[in-house]
Amino acid sequence: MDQPTVGILHPGSMGAAVAACTAANAAGVLWCETGRSTASVERAARFGLMPVATLAELLDRSDIVISLCPPAAAEDLARDVAGHRFAGVYVEANAINPERVQRIAGLFEPDATVVDGGVVGSPPVRGKRPTLYLSGPTAATERTEALFAGTAVQTAVLGAEVGKASALKLAYASFQKTSRVLTALAVGMAREHGVDQELIEVASRRTDSYLAEPEYVAKTAARAWRWGPELEEAADTLAAAGLPPEMLRAAASTLARWRDAKDDGELTLTDALDQLAQPQPTFMPSSLPPAAPAAGR
Repeated sequence: MDQPTVGILHPGSMGAAVAACTAANAAGVLWCETGRSTASVERAARFGLMPVATLAELLDRSDIVISLCPPAAAEDLARDVAGHRFAGVYVEANAINPERVQRIAGLFEPDATVVDGGVVGSPPVRGKRPTLYLSGPTAATERTEALFAGTAVQTAVLGAEVGKASALKLAYASFQKTSRVLTALAVGMAREHGVDQELIEVASRRTDSYLAEPEYVAKTAARAWRWGPELEEAADTLAAAGLPPEMLRAAASTLARWRDAKDDGELTLTDALDQLAQPQPTFMPSSLPPAAPAAGR
């Protein structure tokens, strides 16, 4: 079989690195530069991705399209692609819940085939080897696996049911990312009482404790803009299963306090904890007058 042409949608740090890995098994790896930031253009060039002018051109030339974007944009992006009557394999690799993946699969019927994907691990650079979990129709998952043969991206197929890969991704993310949030809260509480170093010393006796890695709190803050929506997706998945979603929604709410730290590589632990401790504004409906003072005051 001839090598396929691959299109990557919105190549961020994960998407660009994952797409670049397919180059060894693809005729070309395309991305659409229209409307993207200078940082995206530089990143795509660094990873050797080939620019095209429009989404329509990318879809016309691509046999397999990989979607890796912020969770909130996944469905709208898929709708745009489906509107162009794309007829290849669409790899929905975003951190979204299984119900949304199934809705996206419905958008493409009968023209294209949707493969459900979930990336677990760091971007495949500097020796990192993430795993791309896949589920969906057998022929399409096999074509997707072949793209990554011999590359830094490992693949694992979970079966033919669309939604399984996303469920695994969110199940893992719900633990891993919430654990990082709990680390920030624990270190922040200890710092308030002057025992943060002692907490870290206690935790360091357990090599498997996130509390032994307080420096990761700053990285958590910088990634909060992405992690929060992921945890909301995971919370929706819990709720759909009759399980309590409140812990994950609370963690997402905590991450929202770092909204101004987006991708800040210079953030320190102290900066991150200071932002976490900032009081949040409260809003009173504009239609209501201020409360009257109590009698006798």
